[in-house]
Amino acid sequence: MAFNGTWKIDRNENYEKFMEAMGVNVMKRKLGAHDNLKITIQQDGNKFTVNESSTFRTVDIEFTLGVNFEYSLADGTELTGSWNMEGSKLVGKFTRKDNGKALTAHREIVGDELVQTYIYEGVEAKRFFKR
Repeated sequence: MAFNGTWKIDRNENYEKFMEAMGVNVMKRKLGAHDNLKITIQQDGNKFTVNESSTFRTVDIEFTLGVNFEYSLADGTELTGSWNMEGSKLVGKFTRKDNGKALTAHREIVGDELVQTYIYEGVEAKRFFKR
């Protein structure tokens, strides 16, 4: 339940390069790097409810660990996949519906921050959130 709470974006590492690898156009990359994302996570056993609120959209996501679900990124990219716990880290393995390529995401608590790591086509980006 360490993930529970509301997390606001603090800073990014290599996020624009990641979005470029994902095929996001330059204008959306510039906007996405300053999206003021806020994530509210509520865990109840293996079930998670996540509210993502940003300058561009607000979306509620519900998932159960190990169960596939569908999800759309802010740029409209559609994914299918699941989250699992690996130790104290949430690990998401997703497949893009448009090209079948893999996107991996990790969420972990490091100190007082939620660190979200994305890996796509060998490009890694990190987003750091504070409560």
